[in-house]
Amino acid sequence: MPDVIVVGGGVVGLLSAWTLGQAGAEVLLLERGETGREASWAGGGIVSPLYPWRYSRAVANLAHWSQDFYPDLGQRLLADTGVDPEVHVTGLYWLDLDDQDDALAWARAHGRPLSEVAISAVHDAVPVLGQGFNRAVYMAGVANVRNPRLAKSLREALVRLPNVSVREQVEVSGFLRDGDEIRGVRTAQGDFTADSVVLAAGAWSGQLLATLGLELPVEPVKGQMILYRCAPDFLSSMVLAKGRYAIPRRDGHILVGSTLEHAGFDKTPSDEALASLRASAEELIPALAGMEPIKHWAGLRPGSPQGIPFIGEVPGHRGLWLNTGHYRNGLVLAPASCQLLADLMQRRQPIIEATPYAAEGRLVATPLD
Repeated sequence: MPDVIVVGGGVVGLLSAWTLGQAGAEVLLLERGETGREASWAGGGIVSPLYPWRYSRAVANLAHWSQDFYPDLGQRLLADTGVDPEVHVTGLYWLDLDDQDDALAWARAHGRPLSEVAISAVHDAVPVLGQGFNRAVYMAGVANVRNPRLAKSLREALVRLPNVSVREQVEVSGFLRDGDEIRGVRTAQGDFTADSVVLAAGAWSGQLLATLGLELPVEPVKGQMILYRCAPDFLSSMVLAKGRYAIPRRDGHILVGSTLEHAGFDKTPSDEALASLRASAEELIPALAGMEPIKHWAGLRPGSPQGIPFIGEVPGHRGLWLNTGHYRNGLVLAPASCQLLADLMQRRQPIIEATPYAAEGRLVATPLD
Protein backbone atom coordinates (compact mmCIF):
# COMPACT_ATOMS: atom_id res chain seq x y z
CA MET A 1 0.00 0.00 0.00
CA PRO A 2 1.42 3.41 -0.91
CA ASP A 3 1.86 6.16 1.64
CA VAL A 4 0.18 8.69 -0.66
CA ILE A 5 -2.18 8.63 -3.64
CA VAL A 6 -2.01 11.76 -5.79
CA VAL A 7 -5.17 12.35 -7.83
CA GLY A 8 -4.37 14.35 -10.96
CA GLY A 9 -1.47 14.25 -13.40
CA GLY A 10 -1.01 17.90 -14.31
CA VAL A 11 2.13 19.76 -13.35
CA VAL A 12 0.84 20.32 -9.80
CA GLY A 13 0.06 16.62 -9.38
CA LEU A 14 3.28 15.48 -11.02
CA LEU A 15 5.39 17.85 -8.97
CA SER A 16 3.52 16.90 -5.78
CA ALA A 17 4.34 13.25 -6.44
CA TRP A 18 7.96 14.08 -7.30
CA THR A 19 8.48 16.23 -4.21
CA LEU A 20 6.95 13.62 -1.90
CA GLY A 21 8.81 10.83 -3.67
CA GLN A 22 12.11 12.66 -3.32
CA ALA A 23 11.40 12.87 0.42
CA GLY A 24 11.05 9.07 0.58
CA ALA A 25 7.29 8.54 0.44
CA GLU A 26 5.76 5.65 -1.50
CA VAL A 27 3.52 7.44 -4.00
CA LEU A 28 0.88 6.33 -6.51
CA LEU A 29 -0.26 8.96 -9.02
CA LEU A 30 -3.60 8.41 -10.77
CA GLU A 31 -4.59 10.37 -13.89
CA ARG A 32 -7.93 9.99 -15.66
CA GLY A 33 -6.39 10.65 -19.09
CA GLU A 34 -2.75 11.28 -20.00
CA THR A 35 -0.46 13.19 -17.69
CA GLY A 36 0.13 16.85 -18.44
CA ARG A 37 -2.58 17.13 -21.11
CA GLU A 38 -5.04 19.58 -19.54
CA ALA A 39 -4.26 23.10 -18.25
CA SER A 40 -0.59 22.19 -17.84
CA TRP A 41 -0.31 21.58 -21.58
CA ALA A 42 -2.53 24.48 -22.64
CA GLY A 43 -0.98 27.39 -20.73
CA GLY A 44 1.70 29.83 -21.78
CA GLY A 45 4.26 28.99 -19.11
CA ILE A 46 5.23 32.49 -17.96
CA VAL A 47 7.10 32.08 -14.67
CA SER A 48 5.32 35.11 -13.18
CA PRO A 49 1.75 36.12 -12.52
CA LEU A 50 0.63 38.32 -15.41
CA TYR A 51 0.19 41.30 -13.06
CA PRO A 52 1.90 40.31 -9.81
CA TRP A 53 1.14 43.61 -8.03
CA ARG A 54 -2.61 42.94 -8.37
CA TYR A 55 -2.48 39.78 -6.28
CA SER A 56 -2.44 39.23 -2.55
CA ARG A 57 0.72 38.52 -0.60
CA ALA A 58 -0.38 34.86 -0.44
CA VAL A 59 0.05 34.52 -4.21
CA ALA A 60 3.20 36.66 -4.25
CA ASN A 61 4.93 34.54 -1.61
CA LEU A 62 4.41 31.35 -3.62
CA ALA A 63 5.43 33.06 -6.86
CA HIS A 64 8.67 34.54 -5.51
CA TRP A 65 9.81 31.20 -4.05
CA SER A 66 9.01 29.38 -7.28
CA GLN A 67 10.65 31.96 -9.55
CA ASP A 68 13.90 31.55 -7.65
CA PHE A 69 13.58 27.74 -7.77
CA TYR A 70 12.76 27.25 -11.45
CA PRO A 71 16.23 27.55 -13.03
CA ASP A 72 17.64 24.85 -10.75
CA LEU A 73 14.54 22.69 -11.27
CA GLY A 74 14.95 22.88 -15.04
CA GLN A 75 18.63 21.94 -14.86
CA ARG A 76 17.98 19.08 -12.47
CA LEU A 77 15.18 17.61 -14.57
CA LEU A 78 17.30 17.83 -17.71
CA ALA A 79 20.21 16.11 -15.96
CA ASP A 80 17.99 13.41 -14.48
CA THR A 81 15.77 12.66 -17.49
CA GLY A 82 17.37 14.06 -20.66
CA VAL A 83 14.13 16.00 -21.28
CA ASP A 84 14.72 19.76 -21.22
CA PRO A 85 11.79 21.79 -19.81
CA GLU A 86 13.38 24.80 -21.54
CA VAL A 87 13.34 27.37 -18.76
CA HIS A 88 13.95 30.36 -21.05
CA VAL A 89 14.92 33.66 -19.38
CA THR A 90 13.82 36.55 -21.59
CA GLY A 91 12.50 39.24 -19.28
CA LEU A 92 9.02 40.73 -19.65
CA TYR A 93 7.80 44.14 -20.84
CA TRP A 94 4.42 45.44 -19.66
CA LEU A 95 3.08 48.09 -22.04
CA ASP A 96 0.70 51.01 -21.34
CA LEU A 97 -0.37 49.89 -17.88
CA ASP A 98 -3.26 51.78 -16.30
CA ASP A 99 -1.77 51.07 -12.88
CA GLN A 100 1.92 51.56 -13.66
CA ASP A 101 2.50 53.64 -10.52
CA ASP A 102 1.02 50.83 -8.42
CA ALA A 103 3.28 48.32 -10.17
CA LEU A 104 6.41 50.36 -9.46
CA ALA A 105 5.38 50.94 -5.84
CA TRP A 106 4.83 47.19 -5.42
CA ALA A 107 8.27 46.47 -6.85
CA ARG A 108 9.93 48.92 -4.45
CA ALA A 109 8.05 47.46 -1.47
CA HIS A 110 8.95 43.85 -2.37
CA GLY A 111 12.44 44.35 -3.75
CA ARG A 112 11.51 43.09 -7.21
CA PRO A 113 13.54 44.24 -10.25
CA LEU A 114 10.73 46.09 -12.06
CA SER A 115 11.59 49.47 -13.56
CA GLU A 116 10.21 52.03 -15.97
CA VAL A 117 11.91 52.14 -19.37
CA ALA A 118 11.60 54.53 -22.31
CA ILE A 119 9.45 53.18 -25.13
CA SER A 120 12.32 53.90 -27.53
CA ALA A 121 14.50 51.52 -25.50
CA VAL A 122 11.82 48.84 -25.77
CA HIS A 123 11.81 49.19 -29.57
CA ASP A 124 15.60 48.93 -29.58
CA ALA A 125 15.42 45.72 -27.53
CA VAL A 126 12.35 44.30 -29.32
CA PRO A 127 12.46 45.63 -32.90
CA VAL A 128 9.33 43.73 -34.00
CA LEU A 129 7.13 45.42 -31.38
CA GLY A 130 4.24 47.49 -32.74
CA GLN A 131 4.42 51.30 -32.73
CA GLY A 132 1.16 52.00 -30.90
CA PHE A 133 2.52 51.95 -27.35
CA ASN A 134 3.63 54.87 -25.17
CA ARG A 135 4.89 53.55 -21.81
CA ALA A 136 6.63 50.46 -20.53
CA VAL A 137 7.96 48.76 -17.44
CA TYR A 138 10.40 45.88 -17.56
CA MET A 139 11.37 43.05 -15.25
CA ALA A 140 14.62 41.32 -16.08
CA GLY A 141 15.07 37.67 -15.22
CA VAL A 142 11.48 36.59 -15.87
CA ALA A 143 11.49 33.22 -17.59
CA ASN A 144 9.01 31.07 -19.43
CA VAL A 145 8.95 27.32 -19.27
CA ARG A 146 7.85 25.10 -22.14
CA ASN A 147 5.05 23.53 -20.17
CA PRO A 148 4.42 20.39 -22.29
CA ARG A 149 8.12 19.57 -21.96
CA LEU A 150 8.01 20.29 -18.23
CA ALA A 151 5.16 17.80 -17.81
CA LYS A 152 7.00 15.22 -19.94
CA SER A 153 10.20 15.72 -17.94
CA LEU A 154 8.37 15.40 -14.61
CA ARG A 155 6.64 12.21 -15.74
CA GLU A 156 9.98 10.74 -16.79
CA ALA A 157 11.49 11.75 -13.45
CA LEU A 158 8.65 9.95 -11.64
CA VAL A 159 8.98 6.68 -13.53
CA ARG A 160 12.68 6.65 -12.65
CA LEU A 161 11.91 6.76 -8.92
CA PRO A 162 11.52 3.24 -7.50
CA ASN A 163 9.06 4.44 -4.83
CA VAL A 164 6.67 6.20 -7.26
CA SER A 165 4.13 4.66 -9.65
CA VAL A 166 2.15 6.45 -12.37
CA ARG A 167 -1.12 5.04 -13.70
CA GLU A 168 -2.94 6.78 -16.54
CA GLN A 169 -6.50 6.21 -17.81
CA VAL A 170 -7.66 5.67 -14.23
CA GLU A 171 -10.50 8.04 -13.31
CA VAL A 172 -11.18 8.57 -9.63
CA SER A 173 -14.91 8.68 -8.83
CA GLY A 174 -14.86 9.06 -5.05
CA PHE A 175 -13.07 8.43 -1.80
CA LEU A 176 -12.81 5.56 0.69
CA ARG A 177 -13.89 6.69 4.15
CA ASP A 178 -13.31 5.18 7.57
CA GLY A 179 -15.08 7.41 10.04
CA ASP A 180 -13.51 10.84 9.72
CA GLU A 181 -10.51 9.46 7.82
CA ILE A 182 -9.95 9.16 4.07
CA ARG A 183 -8.18 5.89 3.32
CA GLY A 184 -8.08 5.81 -0.47
CA VAL A 185 -10.06 6.33 -3.66
CA ARG A 186 -12.64 4.56 -5.80
CA THR A 187 -12.15 4.00 -9.53
CA ALA A 188 -13.66 1.87 -12.30
CA GLN A 189 -10.53 -0.28 -12.04
CA GLY A 190 -11.13 -0.89 -8.35
CA ASP A 191 -10.35 0.70 -5.02
CA PHE A 192 -6.89 2.00 -4.14
CA THR A 193 -5.91 2.49 -0.49
CA ALA A 194 -3.23 4.69 1.06
CA ASP A 195 -2.41 6.51 4.26
CA SER A 196 -3.12 9.86 2.57
CA VAL A 197 -4.74 11.20 -0.59
CA VAL A 198 -3.73 14.41 -2.36
CA LEU A 199 -6.41 15.98 -4.56
CA ALA A 200 -4.63 17.86 -7.36
CA ALA A 201 -7.20 17.51 -10.13
CA GLY A 202 -7.31 21.14 -11.21
CA ALA A 203 -10.67 22.31 -12.53
CA TRP A 204 -12.18 18.89 -11.75
CA SER A 205 -11.27 19.00 -8.04
CA GLY A 206 -14.61 20.49 -7.00
CA GLN A 207 -16.56 17.65 -8.59
CA LEU A 208 -14.59 15.09 -6.60
CA LEU A 209 -14.82 16.93 -3.29
CA ALA A 210 -18.58 17.22 -3.80
CA THR A 211 -18.80 13.44 -3.34
CA LEU A 212 -17.93 14.11 0.31
CA GLY A 213 -20.58 16.80 0.67
CA LEU A 214 -18.08 19.64 0.47
CA GLU A 215 -18.28 22.61 -1.88
CA LEU A 216 -14.86 23.65 -3.13
CA PRO A 217 -14.97 27.03 -4.90
CA VAL A 218 -12.82 25.91 -7.84
CA GLU A 219 -14.42 26.22 -11.27
CA PRO A 220 -13.26 25.77 -14.86
CA VAL A 221 -12.22 28.99 -16.61
CA LYS A 222 -11.56 28.52 -20.31
CA GLY A 223 -8.51 30.03 -21.98
CA GLN A 224 -7.66 29.95 -25.69
CA MET A 225 -4.20 30.36 -27.25
CA ILE A 226 -2.62 30.51 -30.70
CA LEU A 227 0.87 29.60 -31.89
CA TYR A 228 3.07 31.00 -34.66
CA ARG A 229 6.29 29.60 -36.10
CA CYS A 230 9.02 32.22 -36.52
CA ALA A 231 12.81 32.40 -36.60
CA PRO A 232 14.57 31.66 -33.28
CA ASP A 233 15.69 35.30 -32.89
CA PHE A 234 12.40 36.85 -34.03
CA LEU A 235 11.11 37.95 -30.59
CA SER A 236 13.73 38.61 -27.93
CA SER A 237 11.49 39.17 -24.90
CA MET A 238 8.00 38.49 -23.64
CA VAL A 239 5.62 41.42 -24.13
CA LEU A 240 2.22 42.05 -22.55
CA ALA A 241 -0.44 44.68 -23.25
CA LYS A 242 -4.20 44.90 -22.63
CA GLY A 243 -4.22 41.51 -20.94
CA ARG A 244 -2.69 39.70 -23.93
CA TYR A 245 0.87 38.47 -24.24
CA ALA A 246 3.39 37.09 -26.70
CA ILE A 247 5.87 34.49 -25.46
CA PRO A 248 8.96 33.41 -27.43
CA ARG A 249 10.23 29.85 -27.20
CA ARG A 250 13.88 29.09 -27.86
CA ASP A 251 13.15 27.57 -31.27
CA GLY A 252 11.19 30.60 -32.52
CA HIS A 253 7.65 29.50 -31.77
CA ILE A 254 5.55 32.41 -30.48
CA LEU A 255 2.56 31.81 -28.21
CA VAL A 256 -0.15 34.47 -28.03
CA GLY A 257 -2.90 34.38 -25.42
CA SER A 258 -5.16 34.24 -23.78
CA THR A 259 -8.91 34.50 -23.43
CA LEU A 260 -10.78 34.33 -20.13
CA GLU A 261 -14.15 32.58 -20.51
CA HIS A 262 -16.68 31.06 -18.12
CA ALA A 263 -18.06 28.26 -20.28
CA GLY A 264 -18.20 25.27 -17.94
CA PHE A 265 -16.12 22.31 -19.05
CA ASP A 266 -16.32 23.16 -22.76
CA LYS A 267 -12.85 23.21 -24.35
CA THR A 268 -13.90 23.87 -27.95
CA PRO A 269 -11.78 26.56 -29.67
CA SER A 270 -13.93 29.27 -31.25
CA ASP A 271 -13.61 31.39 -34.38
CA GLU A 272 -14.40 34.50 -32.32
CA ALA A 273 -11.49 33.85 -29.98
CA LEU A 274 -9.19 33.10 -32.92
CA ALA A 275 -10.02 36.46 -34.51
CA SER A 276 -9.54 38.29 -31.21
CA LEU A 277 -6.22 36.59 -30.49
CA ARG A 278 -4.94 37.30 -34.02
CA ALA A 279 -5.86 40.96 -33.64
CA SER A 280 -3.93 41.12 -30.35
CA ALA A 281 -0.96 39.33 -31.91
CA GLU A 282 -0.83 41.76 -34.82
CA GLU A 283 -1.14 44.78 -32.54
CA LEU A 284 1.77 43.55 -30.43
CA ILE A 285 3.83 42.31 -33.39
CA PRO A 286 2.68 43.69 -36.76
CA ALA A 287 4.95 41.28 -38.68
CA LEU A 288 2.58 38.47 -37.67
CA ALA A 289 -0.19 40.01 -39.82
CA GLY A 290 0.93 38.07 -42.88
CA MET A 291 1.25 34.77 -41.05
CA GLU A 292 -1.23 32.03 -40.24
CA PRO A 293 -1.16 30.55 -36.73
CA ILE A 294 -0.05 26.94 -36.86
CA LYS A 295 -2.16 25.92 -33.85
CA HIS A 296 -5.19 27.12 -31.88
CA TRP A 297 -6.34 25.40 -28.70
CA ALA A 298 -8.21 25.81 -25.42
CA GLY A 299 -7.71 24.64 -21.85
CA LEU A 300 -9.46 24.93 -18.49
CA ARG A 301 -7.87 26.78 -15.60
CA PRO A 302 -8.91 25.89 -12.03
CA GLY A 303 -10.43 29.24 -11.05
CA SER A 304 -10.47 30.10 -7.34
CA PRO A 305 -11.38 33.15 -5.23
CA GLN A 306 -8.62 35.76 -5.60
CA GLY A 307 -6.47 33.12 -7.29
CA ILE A 308 -5.32 31.76 -3.92
CA PRO A 309 -4.83 27.98 -4.13
CA PHE A 310 -6.01 25.45 -1.57
CA ILE A 311 -3.02 23.71 0.04
CA GLY A 312 -3.47 21.65 3.17
CA GLU A 313 -5.56 19.00 4.89
CA VAL A 314 -9.36 19.03 4.55
CA PRO A 315 -11.01 19.73 7.93
CA GLY A 316 -12.97 16.76 9.24
CA HIS A 317 -11.44 14.42 6.65
CA ARG A 318 -8.11 13.33 8.05
CA GLY A 319 -5.74 12.07 5.39
CA LEU A 320 -7.26 14.09 2.54
CA TRP A 321 -5.07 16.92 1.29
CA LEU A 322 -5.64 19.62 -1.31
CA ASN A 323 -3.22 21.13 -3.79
CA THR A 324 -5.53 22.82 -6.28
CA GLY A 325 -7.17 26.07 -7.37
CA HIS A 326 -4.12 27.85 -8.79
CA TYR A 327 -6.25 29.62 -11.41
CA ARG A 328 -4.03 31.46 -13.94
CA ASN A 329 -0.76 30.77 -12.11
CA GLY A 330 -0.45 27.00 -11.84
CA LEU A 331 2.95 26.76 -13.49
CA VAL A 332 4.54 29.64 -11.62
CA LEU A 333 3.11 28.63 -8.24
CA ALA A 334 3.60 24.86 -8.58
CA PRO A 335 7.11 24.41 -7.12
CA ALA A 336 6.34 26.37 -3.96
CA SER A 337 2.87 24.87 -3.62
CA CYS A 338 4.21 21.33 -3.82
CA GLN A 339 7.04 21.99 -1.40
CA LEU A 340 4.60 23.58 1.05
CA LEU A 341 2.29 20.58 0.71
CA ALA A 342 5.15 18.15 1.37
CA ASP A 343 6.28 20.18 4.39
CA LEU A 344 2.78 20.10 5.87
CA MET A 345 2.23 16.41 5.16
CA GLN A 346 5.58 15.44 6.64
CA ARG A 347 5.28 17.79 9.64
CA ARG A 348 8.27 19.93 8.72
CA GLN A 349 8.69 23.66 9.12
CA PRO A 350 6.89 25.05 6.04
CA ILE A 351 8.80 27.15 3.53
CA ILE A 352 6.25 29.97 3.95
CA GLU A 353 3.34 30.72 6.26
CA ALA A 354 0.68 28.15 5.38
CA THR A 355 -2.45 29.74 6.86
CA PRO A 356 -3.63 31.68 3.75
CA TYR A 357 -3.94 28.45 1.73
CA ALA A 358 -5.71 26.33 4.35
CA ALA A 359 -9.12 24.89 3.56
CA GLU A 360 -10.40 25.88 7.00
CA GLY A 361 -13.22 28.38 6.54
CA ARG A 362 -13.02 28.25 2.73
CA LEU A 363 -15.14 25.13 2.12
CA VAL A 364 -18.92 24.84 2.47
CA ALA A 365 -20.70 21.67 3.62
CA THR A 366 -23.50 20.64 1.25
CA PRO A 367 -26.10 17.89 1.70
CA LEU A 368 -25.35 14.61 -0.05
CA ASP A 369 -28.06 13.00 -2.17
